[in-house]
Amino acid sequence: MNNGYVALTFDDGPNPDSTPALLAALAEHRARATFFIWGAHAVRHPDHLRAVHSAGMWLGNHSQTHPYLTRADLATVLEELSGAQQAVQTATGTLPTLFRPPYGDTDDGIRAAAGEFGLTEVLWSVDTRDWAGVSADEIVDAASSVEPGGVILMHDGGYRSTVEAVPRILRMLDERGLKPGRIEARPDGGAVVTEP
Repeated sequence: MNNGYVALTFDDGPNPDSTPALLAALAEHRARATFFIWGAHAVRHPDHLRAVHSAGMWLGNHSQTHPYLTRADLATVLEELSGAQQAVQTATGTLPTLFRPPYGDTDDGIRAAAGEFGLTEVLWSVDTRDWAGVSADEIVDAASSVEPGGVILMHDGGYRSTVEAVPRILRMLDERGLKPGRIEARPDGGAVVTEP
């Protein structure tokens, strides 16, 4: 029985050491995810970004150089957001509508700056801590705590453990009657996970 949708999200890509394997794992399970794109990586690896887009994945803005945005002045924040928007558009012809601040470092000013680009901020409800070098077992265990409507944080950062965990996470979700869904903006400025 389908109890609802959860969002699988991957920050920091594209990365030639993990993007192809993540896309293969998602394709094998006919699943879609949201990739929050690090603009400088998109400039370096546009073919991998195009592959993410061509595979039907959703694209979000993760800034141009991945700084702590609350420590930057407004002009720098706007440059970070604009740079990533341009990098994604140049490679794919599309503009992101979702934004995830690096490190989850945000405040009202960051959200307002994102809004100037038509971006809705998306954080997460489950941090798998794959960025901390944890094992695939630990990533799956963390992801298993997700509730319907939740957002799982992972990374397209070349981590072998993340690549190993994704098929297991997809099987676990299926066993729980949950399906990977799409993150959409709500009229009130928030986001919700819905049917793809």
